[in-house]
Amino acid sequence: MSVLFTSSYAKLPARDVERARAFYRDVLGLEPVRDNHGHLFYECGGSSFLVFPSAGSPSGTHDQLGFAVDDVEAAAATLRDRGVELEAYEAPPGCTFRDGIMDYGPVKAAWFKDSEGNLISVAQFVGG
Repeated sequence: MSVLFTSSYAKLPARDVERARAFYRDVLGLEPVRDNHGHLFYECGGSSFLVFPSAGSPSGTHDQLGFAVDDVEAAAATLRDRGVELEAYEAPPGCTFRDGIMDYGPVKAAWFKDSEGNLISVAQFVGG
């Protein structure tokens, strides 16, 4: 039996949806395209994600949403200017980690948490 999927989306829990709405608007410059009973639907670059009311908490141990960017250093600087603290990690062998940015060679990435503790990444894919 096969299943036909029409699309996919990421889901991010929020203990306080209005606080999350403010974070995504004020820090990331995103407005929901739809609000369905406190479920905030966002679209970005042809993809979508949902912020939904939840009594649970994200683990924050892995990124739950990733944004592709053309310049990770510029994105990181903008996030810092908007009061976001980038997460710090130990660089795996063969990688460097400087100023909140991990450089894997073909991929450069930075991580931060939203107002609800969801871990989000911004990544630049060098060479496409």
